[in-house]
Amino acid sequence: MLERLFRRRVPPQDVISPEAARALTEASADIGRQVGLIIDRSGNVRDVIIGTDRDILIPNLSEYRLGARRLRGVRLVHTHLKDQPLNQEDLTDLAMLRLDIMAALHVRSDGLPGSISIGHLLPQNPLEKMYAVLPPVPVHDLDLDILDLITGLEREMERTAAAIEVAKKDRAILVSVSRKNRQEQEESIAELKELARSDGIHVLDAVVQRPQELNRKYLLGEGKLKELVIRSQQLGADLIVFDQNLSPAQIRSIGDVTEMRVIDRTQLILDIFARR
Repeated sequence: MLERLFRRRVPPQDVISPEAARALTEASADIGRQVGLIIDRSGNVRDVIIGTDRDILIPNLSEYRLGARRLRGVRLVHTHLKDQPLNQEDLTDLAMLRLDIMAALHVRSDGLPGSISIGHLLPQNPLEKMYAVLPPVPVHDLDLDILDLITGLEREMERTAAAIEVAKKDRAILVSVSRKNRQEQEESIAELKELARSDGIHVLDAVVQRPQELNRKYLLGEGKLKELVIRSQQLGADLIVFDQNLSPAQIRSIGDVTEMRVIDRTQLILDIFARR
C-alpha cells in the first residue's frame, strides 16, 4: 500500500486529492503510524515518510531550493491518528524548513480521511506572526488553490526582501553562549554590537544563553537553535554573529541547520580590518 503512494500524483493546485487523501489515511490506519507525503509544486509525490503513532520525522530537504525570499517548493501532508489540528511541533517544522504548507489529515476510526488542518508561513508583518493556521475543514470540502496562495506569499516576501536589501547589506542576530556571569556576558555582547555596527551590519536582535553545559556541535542547545532560526526568519536576518569563537566544524553545523551565513567574533574583527 505504501509503495502505491509513490505513484500518486496530485493536481498541482490542490493540497491533496480526495483519492490520495484516502490512500494516505488507509495506509496510516493499517500500520497504526503517522504517514506523510512530500509533494512538489508539480503535484509529484517526492517522498513517503513513516513516523510513530504520535509524530513524524522529516528527512533532509536540502535538495529543494530555498532562498531568503522564497519557500521550500514542497509541501508536507501527513496524518494524525487522533482528531487534532496542527501541533506546535508541526508548526516549528513548518517554520524551520520553510515548507510551502504543512497539513495534518485526521484518520477516522474507519480509516477514511476526516478533517484537514493547514498552516502556512507569513511575510514579515507588524505583529511578527510567523505563520497562519486555517480552520480545519473536511478534506472533501477543501477549496484552496495552493499555487495561488504560494505565489501571493512569495511575491510579498520578495517585495519585503527587496526593501531590506536596499536599506542594509547585512541584517544580523548576535548570539552569546557562555558560562560567564550575566554582567560579563552583557558587556561582551554590547561590545560585539558596536563591532558589528562599525562593520556596517544592521543588528536586529541579540540572543543570550548561559547553559550548564556547552553543546559541542552547535555551542547553544538544539531547542535554542530552533528558536534562533525562527527568530531570524521573523526579522529577515541573513547573518548570525557569535560572540564566542567557533571551530570550522561548528560553523558548518550551525550553517547547515540555519541555512544562513555564520561568523564569530574573530572573523568579524578580521572583516573590519580587511575593509580599512
